[in-house]
Amino acid sequence: MNGNNVFTKFITDKLQLPITLAEDIVNHFDYEILPPNTFLLKSGEVCHKYMFIHYGFMRSYLLDHDMNEITTNFFSEFKQAFEPSSFFNQTISKENIQTITECGGWIVNYQKMETYFKGNQGFREFGRRLLVKSMAELKERMLLLQTETAENRYLLLINQHPELIQNVPLKQIASYLGITDTSLSRIRKITGKR
Repeated sequence: MNGNNVFTKFITDKLQLPITLAEDIVNHFDYEILPPNTFLLKSGEVCHKYMFIHYGFMRSYLLDHDMNEITTNFFSEFKQAFEPSSFFNQTISKENIQTITECGGWIVNYQKMETYFKGNQGFREFGRRLLVKSMAELKERMLLLQTETAENRYLLLINQHPELIQNVPLKQIASYLGITDTSLSRIRKITGKR
């Protein structure tokens, strides 16, 4: 199955949109392959690109007051990689979005997406469904950070996304979980999860 067929199938299966609409949506995206450590967005810039990932791993992060990197999200297969506030409002972002591994995916720029949103009800529905899905995931993450122990957050992460442990540096995982590298090492030793 070629790349565009994979994207079309995701849209029809997961977002439950008609195949003709899915094919039309896919035709408005360009497929790109980004090498490891490539920035999709740098802090201080406006987010102009929206990427729907086919394969690979990316992360978003920002710098705290001591210039430590704080990982705010991971993006992998069939996830959207962009900074919503900067993208939709065309304002400067505080976050960076960078590939961890080689990433392939479908990219559309802000102008093209805005034009298509205005002129196509089906595309608006596609965007709405993806946004609702993302907002639900974000809310779940916020609640986990506030209600679960560090050990439980780690166990949930590796159970839901075991591929992260094999593809993402542990320092970035610790940051994402809101703990130190030392705490993550201790938790991994206790749980026996490598």
